[in-house]
Amino acid sequence: MKGGSRPGAPESRPPRSPRVPVNFWLVVEGETAGGKPFKVKASAIKVSRTGATIVIDEEVSLGARILLTPPFGGKLEADVNGVWIDESDGRRHIGVKLVSTNGWFARQG
Repeated sequence: MKGGSRPGAPESRPPRSPRVPVNFWLVVEGETAGGKPFKVKASAIKVSRTGATIVIDEEVSLGARILLTPPFGGKLEADVNGVWIDESDGRRHIGVKLVSTNGWFARQG
């Protein structure tokens, strides 16, 4: 993957919210592409107000609904809107869009 873009993503449209490089662990829950439930630790490497890029070992399908538990608490639902293997590290990455319009800043509880 060159230039930090996802395969198949439109090159002419800038992101609605800037993505910021980060490095924190979070727990991801959902179903694999094969329909098997999973709960794993994964790594967020970029975030924006309403989404993230996550490095994950499970095979997750495009369009899947997942649950994220960041280290700072709360649980956030997200839809998987990108799935790829990064050429630079050979690891599986997913792009997610948080369901809440307030994104990472949604009130919990």
